Amino acid sequence: MEKKDLKIIFFGTPEFAVESLDALIKNDFNIIGVVTMPDKLAGRGHKLYQSDVKRYAVEHNLHILQPEKLKSEDFLQELRALQADLFIVIAFRMLPREVWQMPKLGTFNLHASLLPKYRGAAPINRAVMNGDTETGVTTFFLKHEIDTGDMIMQRKIEILPEDNVGDVHDKLMHLGADMVVETVNAIIDGTLTTTPQPEGEFTPAPKIFKEDCRIDWLKSAVEVHNHVRGLSPYPAAWSVIVEDSGRPLESKIFSTKLTDFSIGDTPIGTIKTEGKSLLVACSDKWLEIKELQPAGKKRMAADAFLLGYHPSKMQL
Repeated sequence: MEKKDLKIIFFGTPEFAVESLDALIKNDFNIIGVVTMPDKLAGRGHKLYQSDVKRYAVEHNLHILQPEKLKSEDFLQELRALQADLFIVIAFRMLPREVWQMPKLGTFNLHASLLPKYRGAAPINRAVMNGDTETGVTTFFLKHEIDTGDMIMQRKIEILPEDNVGDVHDKLMHLGADMVVETVNAIIDGTLTTTPQPEGEFTPAPKIFKEDCRIDWLKSAVEVHNHVRGLSPYPAAWSVIVEDSGRPLESKIFSTKLTDFSIGDTPIGTIKTEGKSLLVACSDKWLEIKELQPAGKKRMAADAFLLGYHPSKMQL
């Protein structure tokens, strides 16, 4: 089969998916349609927001589908009419069976973890939050249970001690795009092989909500540090800083630094300042806060924060 003869429909929404779509276009694959989320109102000005994938598709004159409901008969008929051979899904909603079973060569997904580890909506965050030292990407064929299909390819990367989730996201985005191209080439060449995922061996990576982002200062400094890294820059870890006056100040915390200093008998959550440094007592050691953002203010370094605020402790 030639590249031009393989008709592909691409499903995706955020920037992470754009990198793979761009790689497919630059490698001259035949993308006959792009499915992405409907435009929505967002922000204070209630402006109409287009997904990253849609903006890319518009710029490259690709055929765009934006269904409200993936099971609607109008959408299913439009998909069938395109007569695609292969669907590729990256960072999109869960597809119903009648969609992913449609193309004759199947539907494969790019997932940002080393499956079966971190099945779910937030695999990159969870890997960094848990202090993992490696992660990767997997392509696999879809089946009904989420992230459980037969694996096609995997690639690994190291998570460096200084990496936050934004750094790991970008590394996996580029690695994943290359592997998507490799996967499609293997389908065309007839060299593709698959491996079933091990039964019963998986780690969940559920969607992250605001309360999941709250820092638990009763944990060790390393655990808090990893929690912050795994949520920076988005959606960001947060805590409530109590000022000397007793006023609570909800703040996002973007960057921390481990220290070797034991807290001794200092109460957990206590804040101390040393020169331009802002330190918090975790369960075992002091942790330095490097960057934060008080509610209603801009993101700032700790020394700039200390010019205008007088913190005394973290609310536990």
